[in-house]
Amino acid sequence: MSVDVRPVAGRRDLRAFVELPYRLHSTSPYWIPPLRLERRLFLSPRFNAFFDRGEAQLFLARRGDRVVGRISAHLDPPLNEFHGNAWGLFGFLELEDDAEVAGALFAAAERWLRERGRDRMVGPMDFRMNDECGVLIEGFDREPMVKQPWHPPYYQRLCEGALGLEKVVDLYMWELHISDRASIVPAIFELAEQVRPKHGIAIRRMRRRHLRRELELFGEIYNDAWKRNWGFVPYSKKDLDHYAQELQLVFDREWFMVAQHADEPVAIAITVPDVNQVLRRMDGRLLPLGWWHYLRRRRVIDRCRVGFLGVKPEYQHTGVAAALYVEHFDTAERNPIKWGEMGWILENNRSMNRGMEAMNGRIVKRYRMYERRFEADAAPARPKNVAPA
Repeated sequence: MSVDVRPVAGRRDLRAFVELPYRLHSTSPYWIPPLRLERRLFLSPRFNAFFDRGEAQLFLARRGDRVVGRISAHLDPPLNEFHGNAWGLFGFLELEDDAEVAGALFAAAERWLRERGRDRMVGPMDFRMNDECGVLIEGFDREPMVKQPWHPPYYQRLCEGALGLEKVVDLYMWELHISDRASIVPAIFELAEQVRPKHGIAIRRMRRRHLRRELELFGEIYNDAWKRNWGFVPYSKKDLDHYAQELQLVFDREWFMVAQHADEPVAIAITVPDVNQVLRRMDGRLLPLGWWHYLRRRRVIDRCRVGFLGVKPEYQHTGVAAALYVEHFDTAERNPIKWGEMGWILENNRSMNRGMEAMNGRIVKRYRMYERRFEADAAPARPKNVAPA
């Protein structure tokens, strides 16, 4: 039976789009089921700041009445404007182990993007690089942390078997045991000790009551420190409004840090307790007992994800990054959270990867980003090993 790919239309299709990964991965001991309600809100133009300027089309692949795959094709004008490119994007990739399904999904996304004047298809990202992104190619036997996808190994094979889809860059997740001070290169502590007396930089914690105001500082530093990164998109006011709402659910004052020189914010670290440990117990639902597990999350969570640690370029010589690393070690000494993962970090970000090595970290997950460049006036590429219709 042939594969039929069509745009999502109506509530029934949207429900099938959200439900597909629960069926595909329900037997995996590693996949973490997200909250269904959160996924529906994330895909809604009413609740996701991406849609303030972005545009997306969701697709479902079926064989007969069976849903066998899904994908999104989307446009992000802020990314195109900042980088001066004509990229189109794809994301939310989930599918059965079937090369014909993969080829049909990529062809549908390509066709939609071509019609809107894009010159390539880049992804996966849901919807941007700070959402879930990449295809897992290493670390299949580890649970994903918050805002990390998990895929079985055949996803990489299907992507790399699809005609014209090629690797762009890998993203690393580093494991750090933040209570193991003895394994750290001594220079880290020496640099950290000089930050306040030599450079006048002090570290403080963010405040929940003023979290939205604190995120203005985060946005200022992020938009400066990350602007040279591949796939970077600056945070807008609406993005920060949305991000503040997300962070309220996982806020832990101990792990949200700002480094300041006098009144100027110069560096930031946002480390999120890994709520995925709670989501596993909630099994995708708030009711009947999911809310109870969430309220008891402090008794469950013993790991974290260092999602953002950045320094303004003019202060990168001061050792403030080392001071933030050491602050994490000091916090772990009085906290149940003793280890975590940092990233993602681009494979070509030498300074950050060297820093992780100095912290005695090890790469435990790799995610791969792909692209397909479009040839002018060419039809969408067919999957390898699949005959034309």
